[in-house]
Amino acid sequence: MKDKKIFELEYVLKTSPKVLDNVLFTQSGLADWFCDDVNVKDDVYSFEWDGYIEQARLLSLKKGQAIKWQWIEDEEEGIDTYFGFRYHVDPLTNAVILTVSGAATDEDSKEAKALWEQHVSDLRRLIGA
Repeated sequence: MKDKKIFELEYVLKTSPKVLDNVLFTQSGLADWFCDDVNVKDDVYSFEWDGYIEQARLLSLKKGQAIKWQWIEDEEEGIDTYFGFRYHVDPLTNAVILTVSGAATDEDSKEAKALWEQHVSDLRRLIGA
């Protein structure tokens, strides 16, 4: 069994919660920055990148706050991990603070974090933040 650990990355975004809700909590929004396409059936999301599809089970969804999934592959291997997004508005600056959660083995951690950095860079470009 792989030993994956949860990590969190935090980003300050100059955007509105309404804009962020659209790109984090909808299929079309996720397909605009996170993956090439996404399909949902019941609680299983099929994320596609360059023709490769990975499936994840929705663990929790709180619109306007957070969404969390677990890769089906990890679930089947008994690996208790998740990935997802949550955000809040800083009361002093009104900036949106986005926290990205991911999971990786120690040897894959650097690469996984770099991939999230690229995804968030794409997100920033999309929303103009």
